[in-house]
Amino acid sequence: MDFLENSVRATGKRGTIEVITGSMFSGKTEELIRRLRRAQFAGLRVEIFKPSLDRRYSDTRVISHDDKSIVSTPVDNASSIMLLAGDVEVVGIDEAQFFDNAIVDVCNSLADNGIRVVVAGLDMDFMGKPFGPIPDLLAIAEYVTKVHAICMRCGNLAQYSFRKSEEEQIVVLGEKDKYEPLCRSCYNKVLKK
Repeated sequence: MDFLENSVRATGKRGTIEVITGSMFSGKTEELIRRLRRAQFAGLRVEIFKPSLDRRYSDTRVISHDDKSIVSTPVDNASSIMLLAGDVEVVGIDEAQFFDNAIVDVCNSLADNGIRVVVAGLDMDFMGKPFGPIPDLLAIAEYVTKVHAICMRCGNLAQYSFRKSEEEQIVVLGEKDKYEPLCRSCYNKVLKK
């Protein structure tokens, strides 16, 4: 352990993984943007990535539901992040649930190379099941932030992304037209109908 601490002090590099997770409309992307902007203000070299399939608001920007945004690079797969990260100190990744499990190795490699990695993604799909690689990312992260939306039915804290449409595939891009945040009690009530 002393060797690790001394090598961190000597190189000045200490990579970490931070995961911001929760339901839709909980502020995950807003928090990601806030952290990345602070890193930019501090003069750190920052690169932001998002899955190319997410074009809800913009092809080249990560945009929160409250219209905060930051320039990003869309990528088709997690491996591309390693190729495009270049000489950076902070990597941001939005909508990580849409990547395959290779994103876990990518985040580990970046952090092992002294890069701060900040990841945002849904922890559960519309059926309340763990979503994609997020559980594995939560397990390896040094820091985890779970954010909550407000239940649209009762006003309590919400952690479920209830899909209002009849589509059954796991990935369906949408906004308030297709999803609403619900607390556990309201989510279970809706499922019993």
